[in-house]
Amino acid sequence: MEIRNVKSSDCNVISPLINEWWGGRQMSDMLPKLFFVHFNNTSFIAEKDGEIVGFLIGFLSQSDTDVAYIHTFCWS
Repeated sequence: MEIRNVKSSDCNVISPLINEWWGGRQMSDMLPKLFFVHFNNTSFIAEKDGEIVGFLIGFLSQSDTDVAYIHTFCWS
C-alpha cells in the first residue's frame, strides 16, 4: 500500500465513488474540488496496486496551531 498527498485530479476519481463508499449517503457535495486543490499538503490518498482504496481530507486550524480538522475520510 502507498500513501501519498492528494492531487486535484483525484477529485475526478473520488467524486463518483464517494456516495457508494458511504453506503449510499449523498456525500459528494460535501467534498468540492477546492479541498483537493487547497489542502493537498494535509490530505492523503491510500493506493493499493495503483487503485485508490481510501482517502483523508483534512487541514490545520488557522486559529490554533495545535489543532487539525479531518473534514472527511473513507476506506473502501
